[in-house]
Amino acid sequence: MSRALPGAATGSDREIDRRILEVFRSNEGVVSGARLSRLLAISRTAVWKHINTLKSLGYVIEAVPSQGYRLVSVPDLLTSAELSAGLPLQRIGTRITCLQEVDSTNLVAYRLAEQGAVEGTIVIADHQTGGKGRLGRRWESPAGVNLYCSVILRPQILPLYAPQLTFVSSVAVVDAILRTTNLQPVIKWPNDVLVNGQKVAGLLNEMSAETERVDFLVLGIGVNINMNREQFPVDLRHPATSLAIEAGRKIDRLQFARVLLESLDALYAAYLAEGYEPLRRRWLAHSAVMGRTVRVTSGENVVVGVVEGIDEHGGLVLSCAGGRHERVLAGDVAICNEGEACS
Repeated sequence: MSRALPGAATGSDREIDRRILEVFRSNEGVVSGARLSRLLAISRTAVWKHINTLKSLGYVIEAVPSQGYRLVSVPDLLTSAELSAGLPLQRIGTRITCLQEVDSTNLVAYRLAEQGAVEGTIVIADHQTGGKGRLGRRWESPAGVNLYCSVILRPQILPLYAPQLTFVSSVAVVDAILRTTNLQPVIKWPNDVLVNGQKVAGLLNEMSAETERVDFLVLGIGVNINMNREQFPVDLRHPATSLAIEAGRKIDRLQFARVLLESLDALYAAYLAEGYEPLRRRWLAHSAVMGRTVRVTSGENVVVGVVEGIDEHGGLVLSCAGGRHERVLAGDVAICNEGEACS
């Protein structure tokens, strides 16, 4: 079940809204109705209707008598028009579906992908009632404070290389945090982004594939942006936080989401053009576990060793006691502090 945002419109209407916002962004001060009408090839009445639609979504737009319109402020609401306005996106984010409430953005995106949605389509929700993390765990998803999004990709790769795409997501999230805050995020294998040792983002890949090809991948990204302490459940398996808590200030969700889209698009384009190795190096540069002694638990199986890197299938490569090497494809990682027994 999903609910659209207030003021949801047709694709052509959303495109006009997006272009109006682009005009406002590229012009300081007042923009005349006549100019908007000319640039958009619509009537002055249609311009007025679209301005009112944007107002209904929370945009503060001032009508200046005999001059035109001035954009005063934008809402803390993630809309497709605002997210993509002015961004030179090649693939990821060229189609955006923004919903008020969903069970899970991954479920919505998966259904869209099955129906033939093009590569780069993104589903974003303000609230999830059934957000999920790795291994079927629940992802707390309150309204109005965080980013919950899923991206549809159709890479021409073998299914065994699909885990590489999780690293596109994690590096993009790190890049967005670095560019919008003064925080220093790190990545904990396989799919967590941490700030000050606490989780701020989780990533989840889901795939539809045949033996020799990937039909599509859905990259799920959840980032705790403006949650406060009271909004975290008391039964969390691992310490969690939000960017706002760690930065000591509210974070602009729209700015963060736009930077993330830009980074995802650029990283995916680089991956397609240059392959996995440059992406692997970037992931390792931000790794919380590289060179550290870790304990990896998967069911009853426990492996302890020093992290040497990640392989071409996304596996964690460990140097263990006795000089043997272990390759771990799944599990929960705990970093062993110096002097701590880690067995």
